[in-house]
Amino acid sequence: METTRADAALLAAIGEGDTAALHALYERYGGPLFGFLYRLAGDRGTAEEILQDTLLAVWRSAHSFQGRSSPSTWLFGVARRQAHNRLRLMPPPVPAEPYELADPEPGPEEAAVGAERVQRALRRLPLQQREVLALSVLEDLSHQEIAEILAIPVGTVKSRLHHARATLRGCLDERVS
Repeated sequence: METTRADAALLAAIGEGDTAALHALYERYGGPLFGFLYRLAGDRGTAEEILQDTLLAVWRSAHSFQGRSSPSTWLFGVARRQAHNRLRLMPPPVPAEPYELADPEPGPEEAAVGAERVQRALRRLPLQQREVLALSVLEDLSHQEIAEILAIPVGTVKSRLHHARATLRGCLDERVS
């Protein structure tokens, strides 16, 4: 609760033009927002650009934060809108080449390739499924918090999460077979 008040105070200060408050907010949320945006965008450069767009949008609209949601929910909502604005202009990802595991106990190189397989499979998910999965699994947000960020019913969050996991499982299974 104390963190929520402190974050709301930072947003109020940003709304009044306090650049130090924006820097403090970035220090607190830059990592989680980047992680979320990276999962949506699929590449580091695009995620970094969207994060900058997000910070600019926060700078411009912090005065409109009314406290109807938590500051973190509001920030993820701003990041999501910025991601959608950028990603809808991009061509869809190219399906990745199949990969076969040669060793049942992968070493460091194989583990890195396995992580890349997961990242490629994530990029194949529709954006709506990717964002729900990223918020749930990576940011560990509740279904209710995700519903607030995405402005959708909790049931839709659950449905998208179910479909995202099933699609991801199918993408990964087809590569191992």
